[in-house]
Amino acid sequence: MDDRAAVFRQTELARQPHWEWQYLDLMRRIWDEGDERIDRTGVGTRSTFGPQLRFDLSNGRVPLLTTKRVFWKAAAREMLWFLTGETNIRPLLQQGVTIWSDWPLAKYRKASGEPISQAEFEARVVENAAFAERWGDLGPVYGKQWVNWPTYKPLGEGVFRAGPGINQVAQVVESLRRNPGSRRHIIEGWNVAELDDMALPPCHKTYQFHVAGDRLSCQLYQRSCDVALGLPFNLFGAALLTRMVAAQAGYEPGELIWTGGDTHLYLNHAELVAEQLSREPAGEPRLDLIRQPDSIFGYRFEDFAVRDYAPQAAIRAPVAV
Repeated sequence: MDDRAAVFRQTELARQPHWEWQYLDLMRRIWDEGDERIDRTGVGTRSTFGPQLRFDLSNGRVPLLTTKRVFWKAAAREMLWFLTGETNIRPLLQQGVTIWSDWPLAKYRKASGEPISQAEFEARVVENAAFAERWGDLGPVYGKQWVNWPTYKPLGEGVFRAGPGINQVAQVVESLRRNPGSRRHIIEGWNVAELDDMALPPCHKTYQFHVAGDRLSCQLYQRSCDVALGLPFNLFGAALLTRMVAAQAGYEPGELIWTGGDTHLYLNHAELVAEQLSREPAGEPRLDLIRQPDSIFGYRFEDFAVRDYAPQAAIRAPVAV
């Protein structure tokens, strides 16, 4: 892109409404028009199906909400945790990230009958490796499927042994380098054979990458989406993953396209919805990748910096488990 085209693009982007209105409009539409239903958690939701949001990631833009504070550091640490293939919450808790604690905590309380608090449970996981191994594992969730999708080799009739795992992330980076026009640049988390062993089947389940010129775009399909609490994390995580993949494969960042399946707001989030819809977005945060390691698996949290992020206050709401 030459200098004149770049200036024109910047001018056109400046004239467009703030990207966050897409998110707020979706929230308003779900709350006002969504189908009310009883969900798995028993809390109840208002839901719509099949919405889409689009974000330009060029020049460091990142879809961080400004109408409330998004704890992007936790989302970044979670994404790096996914890329390790780890499925135990202990490494997250050691970094102060508690977003995955609810599911193993509920399992432990049910099995043991112990009325342990979340803080006590998390402390025990961090301090006691044996306890963490038994009670802190989530099963073969996200990262396990991303970097170690299981394979099996037949030994005889009805008999199989485990084969080498498939690293989908590494394969996608390599295929983007060698065959950018492919329509198979996909990272998939929905392993039907292992869903019952997961604490929570993957919500942000399918990432597909697409090259146009020198720009890499990503479309994320999310089969189930908690718009108030989950989606802000998911948008930042997907943008971060796209930026890392683009850097490793040799492209500039393009668009993030997010597509939702069952896209909902929980009925106990009424106060959050009302408060957030009373606010107006402002500002344009940027995400910098400070260092480019030799591999996508070599990134550290210190390699990421968010600047120009001045959000309004956080809005708290309960998580439905």
